[in-house]
Amino acid sequence: MPRTSQHLHPHREPVATRPAATVLLLRDAPDDGGLEVLMTRRSDKASFAPGAYVFPGGGIDALDAAPVTHAVAHRRPAQSDLHLTQAIAAIRESFEELGVLLARHADGPRKGLMADADDIAAIDRHQPFAAQCAARGLRLAADAVYLLAHWTADRDLARRFEVPFLVARMPEGQEPVADESEQFEPVWVRPADALARHEAGQFFMIFPTIRTLQRLAKFASTQAVLDALAHEQPLWVSCPRAGLLAGKEARYMEDEMPFGELALVCPDGQIVHPLDWQTERPVPLLRNVQRMTAPNPGVMTGPGTNSYLVGDPATGFIAIDPGPADAEHLDKLWRAAGGDIRMIVCTHSHPDHSPGAAPLQAMCVQAGKARPPILGLPSAPTARAASEFTPDRPLQNNELLALTGQAPDGKMTHTLQVIHTPGHAANHLCLVLVEDGLLFSGDHILNGSTTVIDPPDGNMADYLDSLDRLDAVCAEHGVEFILPAHGYVLGGPVHAARNAIAKLKAHRLAREAKVLAAMQAMPQGSVQEWVQHAYDDVPPRMWPVAQRSLLAHVERIRAQQPGNN
Repeated sequence: MPRTSQHLHPHREPVATRPAATVLLLRDAPDDGGLEVLMTRRSDKASFAPGAYVFPGGGIDALDAAPVTHAVAHRRPAQSDLHLTQAIAAIRESFEELGVLLARHADGPRKGLMADADDIAAIDRHQPFAAQCAARGLRLAADAVYLLAHWTADRDLARRFEVPFLVARMPEGQEPVADESEQFEPVWVRPADALARHEAGQFFMIFPTIRTLQRLAKFASTQAVLDALAHEQPLWVSCPRAGLLAGKEARYMEDEMPFGELALVCPDGQIVHPLDWQTERPVPLLRNVQRMTAPNPGVMTGPGTNSYLVGDPATGFIAIDPGPADAEHLDKLWRAAGGDIRMIVCTHSHPDHSPGAAPLQAMCVQAGKARPPILGLPSAPTARAASEFTPDRPLQNNELLALTGQAPDGKMTHTLQVIHTPGHAANHLCLVLVEDGLLFSGDHILNGSTTVIDPPDGNMADYLDSLDRLDAVCAEHGVEFILPAHGYVLGGPVHAARNAIAKLKAHRLAREAKVLAAMQAMPQGSVQEWVQHAYDDVPPRMWPVAQRSLLAHVERIRAQQPGNN
């Protein structure tokens, strides 16, 4: 975890969260138009999200959790007390706001039937809810309310709620009637239509509502949603983060690419970090880490190759992956370090990573500075001609590269541990900033794509073994963030770096299973035919590149066959 002394922004304590609950009432459109959800417009005078279209819900009251209230609710055997309380709160709020009553008759000739218009008319929305239901012989249908997701409001907000998003089937024969105080204009709408209307500026919604509808739009029916929730676990849990994109606030969930970078740079939720990719100036990530992106965007490089500077004016700097031999990029990198570059490290020898090393070294010498050594691993004989590389000194696995200096507040040290990680290239290495728990992953782990494994210099077995090695290193040093050579920082929540590695390995093994299936289905097939089946989820324009990784999988599969060990 980064040292607090290296954070760019002063610590601030986010506002404490308040418990709440909301419910998505679902139905299947009568004209077979797919799934519909009930939404309503909040009052323009509301203190939170005024004028927004939302799902009914609100704060959890103490009475919702009381044993006397739990006693008048039906529950599933696996439904916890907390989930029961949340379901009761959602049922109460949906009645108070929209007059929808999720309750059943407990006895008599109507036992098991849902409440009807007479029941709804007999219950006062402004009086204690559960007691009125019990007096009328109704039990709350909490067993029909399922947990879809759990949202915690962004850290930057002045009012923050912790909200389970629940779902339930709309009772037949009931019609929503807004209270005309908190909620107005109830409307049944398909998720895709609500999103389209919002995009057109006609249906204002806040971030959690939008993201929930985007995921809900993937389901064809109410039953399909309920079936997906039978395991009693939310489909997602999120506390979003916000940054600046094109000068405007933009929010992201944990599985979206900018999230990890925002967690690193603004851990307390400050909305100050620009996410626009640019090559003109360095982007500070911590006080001792800057990123400068080379002007070489493309299909293989994404927004460009990331060069990193580790260090500070008191210690000098280590330059990681100076990138291509682009004079302007190297000049900006040199100036960002104040000309004080003590070492230049190349994670590997590919032409978008190492060619800038020698020119950067020459700039330091020409400026009268000491000659910083170029460090890394020499390219193997299997490397392509454009990737030939010989460092001034080869690095050793687990070697430590240290910068030390006297800062105003005491001695400062930045230590990089070298980890040999062959796979993408035979001479690939990663670096761990030990004091701050950061992993510089080169091309071994990327944000937004998987790296190409191109034999013979690339090797899939080595690549997967290296992932295991990195997982062990992350566990040892408490690494939470991964800084790749292409894309934003990955990480954020506890164990996020290790989770990213685990997901990447699972993805590679799942891809290998598809390659094996293609080989078994077409034993005499060509590489082109195998790619069409194993990479059917990848755009055809990328198949020529995918062929290289497919060959790496084929090599690994054949090496594992009996008699090839």
